[in-house]
Amino acid sequence: MLGEYRIEGRRAAEIAASVERAVGSGELEPGQLLPPMRELASRLEVNPNTVAAAYRTLRERGVIETAGRRGSRVRSKPVTTARELSRLDVPPGVRNLSDGNPDPALLPSLREAFTAAAEFADRAPTLYGEASVDPELARLARADLDADGVPDGPVVVASGSLDGIERVLAAHLRPGDAVAVEDPGWHSVLDLVPALGLRAVPVRVDTEGPLPDGVRAALEGGARALIVTDRAQNPTGAAVSATRARALRAVLEQYPETLLVEDDHGHRIVDLPLHPLAGVTRHWAFTRSVAKAYGPDLRLAVLTGDPVTMDRVRGRQRLGPGWVSRLLQRAVVGLWSSGAVDTAVVASAYRSRRDALIGALAERGVGAEGRSGMNVWVPVPDETGAVARLLHAGWGVAAGARFRMDAPPGLRITVSTLGVGEVGVVADAVASAVGASPGRRYV
Repeated sequence: MLGEYRIEGRRAAEIAASVERAVGSGELEPGQLLPPMRELASRLEVNPNTVAAAYRTLRERGVIETAGRRGSRVRSKPVTTARELSRLDVPPGVRNLSDGNPDPALLPSLREAFTAAAEFADRAPTLYGEASVDPELARLARADLDADGVPDGPVVVASGSLDGIERVLAAHLRPGDAVAVEDPGWHSVLDLVPALGLRAVPVRVDTEGPLPDGVRAALEGGARALIVTDRAQNPTGAAVSATRARALRAVLEQYPETLLVEDDHGHRIVDLPLHPLAGVTRHWAFTRSVAKAYGPDLRLAVLTGDPVTMDRVRGRQRLGPGWVSRLLQRAVVGLWSSGAVDTAVVASAYRSRRDALIGALAERGVGAEGRSGMNVWVPVPDETGAVARLLHAGWGVAAGARFRMDAPPGLRITVSTLGVGEVGVVADAVASAVGASPGRRYV
């Protein structure tokens, strides 16, 4: 059952740590069955309740899963094998198209916004006990949300979208609950769900968002929450269309107790309209980060949602960080108020780069997709081999394994800094790496 590895420990914490070390080192592999609790208790000469407590800790940490009489086994994607650790190490001299970063040339200068925020803070320092959200930030955020059809709700500020998503999930769910996630999807969410002791249920995605039949199957199967990326989905570039939004809302209407979490990943970097799903279910949350449009180091996201969910998020936040820096909030107010980012210009730049690469790949017989944002997804038969061959050719792209559960293999190519003169060269390299048959070529 365990091969040569022997679980050790006398206390629950020691037993759990022994298993987790083995999973992290690879001595216990994903899917490997663990001993029944009474058998392990007898072997370790401890009370069965001690082993039960250790297994419970491992389940809550997302290391193992238990399926009734079929026993406990290491998760197929345990949290100790974090996807972030599989990020491509791009060697010197290789052009990096793997990192998912925005184009620095399209990010605004921060000097004036932070100078003004600092001067404001000098005049009126933020002290303990004051409101956690800057009133002007809340007003501007709410106006944007209203314009995009997001239902009314309190505004909360979190330290990025992932922080907000974590707080929303923790506000409603308990270890062992199932969460429907996009597949392929954002690797950080795919790591976060098991880290919270939750079970990720994959839902396939096409260019218009999650497939309604997949969402319905996940909810019928007991998933208590659904996470959807509205625009610029990472890694595929999907954007929820009006038709898809209607279909998804129709599914959610049948499951009103579902916790719906929406992430508008493409806010201010795409020009496709938003088609929110919020408001169909009793509990929901909608988040927007400033990272892609204004810079990843601006760790701020705006959240809204139903009053109960937002109240729980605020309450938990008060017990942790307390609030997101009001200085940072004032800087974002300055950036928003001054129109520091021209969404049309940024969206056009990313769209032209996506379209150019997708078109060039199609000419070479390689299918690819990317409806919005800064990434292109390329389905391939062998992503490991393709990544290695592209590295050898001087191009670093991200292997799809970081972003998928049951979805077929693929590559994520970040086009944010792709130059016009590089498009054909990249397309040639990808076609060669995946062994595509050239289609019609254009000059």
